[in-house]
Amino acid sequence: MRETDAVERHVHAWIRAEVAEGTDVALLIAASDAPLGEETLSVRAGGAEHPVTETRDRFGSRMHLVQGLPLGTVEIVYEARGAGRAPVPTLREADAALHLHPSRYCEVDEFEAIAAEVLDGREGLEALDAVVRWVHEHLEYVPGSSTVTDSARSTHLSRQGVCRDYAHLTATLLRAGGIPARCASAYAPGLSPMDFHLVVEALVAGEWQVVDATHLAPRASMMRIATGQDAADTAFMTTLAGDVTLTGIQITAVVDPALPREDPRERLALR
Repeated sequence: MRETDAVERHVHAWIRAEVAEGTDVALLIAASDAPLGEETLSVRAGGAEHPVTETRDRFGSRMHLVQGLPLGTVEIVYEARGAGRAPVPTLREADAALHLHPSRYCEVDEFEAIAAEVLDGREGLEALDAVVRWVHEHLEYVPGSSTVTDSARSTHLSRQGVCRDYAHLTATLLRAGGIPARCASAYAPGLSPMDFHLVVEALVAGEWQVVDATHLAPRASMMRIATGQDAADTAFMTTLAGDVTLTGIQITAVVDPALPREDPRERLALR
């Protein structure tokens, strides 16, 4: 048994926003099928608890719908604690084809020549390592350097960004090189600055391998939240109706007894 199978992970998310009357939002902040000892989700609006409905999105992620919010301040608090690791998600027949396609932030068709140069004839795990290494070496992690409109194209030109930019460029190069790749949001103990984190999963030899070109947190202790083609599918809050102004957010994620060491060469599944 790997040492991280026995650690306890504790995650906490606090979000505050001002909303218009009748606002509906969708939340992707709950751990995805994690083996939790305890879990709570609270939405307070108008001085009282507001009802929440749990469902699943098209990728199977746990989505919480909050509908008909009253005018004013809404405060959302999620907390989960548990030991062990969740099972690896079941591989679906359509996954290989679905996760080769371009998506909102991943302009796959534009990167075929670049991917061919990066891969240089490599296949499988060697190709995966080559892409992660190239993105890590060619991008600079600069907090606040990108916006929600930035994609793999703009990141490749600017050569800087944050985790979502690293993930989009990594996934795009992999797909352009013929390797199915998807993005996953996660709680990431050890991440600094602490926030929701976005990583990439690549389908190699029939298994999803999690990679993170930022190298900012150990993958072994990450806890999956949501899965999708890119950040558009994994946003922690989506406004379905009305209006939302985010006024505060705080994320914490820790493990006990100790944070594992990150080895970028290690083969891991995100759980």
